[in-house]
Amino acid sequence: MNYSEFFTNRPTEEIAQDLLGRTLSFDNGQETLAGTIVETEAYLGPKDRAAHSYNGRRSQANEGLYCPGGHLYIYSQRQYFFFDVATQEKDNPQGVLVRAIEPTAGLTTMIKNRNGKNGALVTNGPGKLMQAFGIHSRKWDLASLEESPFTIDLTSKRPIEKILALPRVGINQSDPEWANKKLRYIVAGNPFISDIKKKEIKTSHGFDKS
Repeated sequence: MNYSEFFTNRPTEEIAQDLLGRTLSFDNGQETLAGTIVETEAYLGPKDRAAHSYNGRRSQANEGLYCPGGHLYIYSQRQYFFFDVATQEKDNPQGVLVRAIEPTAGLTTMIKNRNGKNGALVTNGPGKLMQAFGIHSRKWDLASLEESPFTIDLTSKRPIEKILALPRVGINQSDPEWANKKLRYIVAGNPFISDIKKKEIKTSHGFDKS
C-alpha cells in the first residue's frame, strides 16, 4: 500500500486510528529520528467547527489540507509547528494531526533539540515532537510524504492493547458538539500521551508484547 491509498478511500477517523502503532521518522540529513505514533486527532473538513477548513475556509496558510491524501499540512501557532497529513481526495480538506510519539531512534538528538527535556516531555505533544525533530519552519508544507524527509511505516505496526477515543484538546467550548466529539485517538496507557495521568500509565506502554 502506498501513501495515496492509505490516506484516502476510507473515513478520516479510521485513518487516524490506523496510524497508531506505526513509526513516524524524520531524516535530518545526518541521522534518522523516529518514534511510534501514540496519539492522533482527526479533523473532518468544512462541517467540523474545529478544523482549519471549517465552512470551506481556504488560503495559502491551509492549502495543505486541500491537497490529495498523503500530502503534508505543516502549520504554526506561536513558535511551534505541527505535523498534519491530508486525508481524502483533492479538495476534500480533511486531515490527521499527529499529537505524540514514543521515541525509538535518535533520542539523544531529540533531547538536545528539546533543550535537555527528557522522558515523556521529549515528544508528548504535537509542538514538542516537531521541536524534537528539529523542525522550525513550514518548509515541507504541501509536500507529499514521498517527496519529504518524513516517513510513516505502512508495512508494520506495533500491536496495541487498547485504543481509546477521547475529545480533542484545546477546542473552543463555544460549540459543545464539536468540542466534545471523540476524535482524538490514543494508545491507552502510553506515557507519551499529551495529558495522561500517572495512575493511567501501563508498564507495557499500551502495547501487546506477547
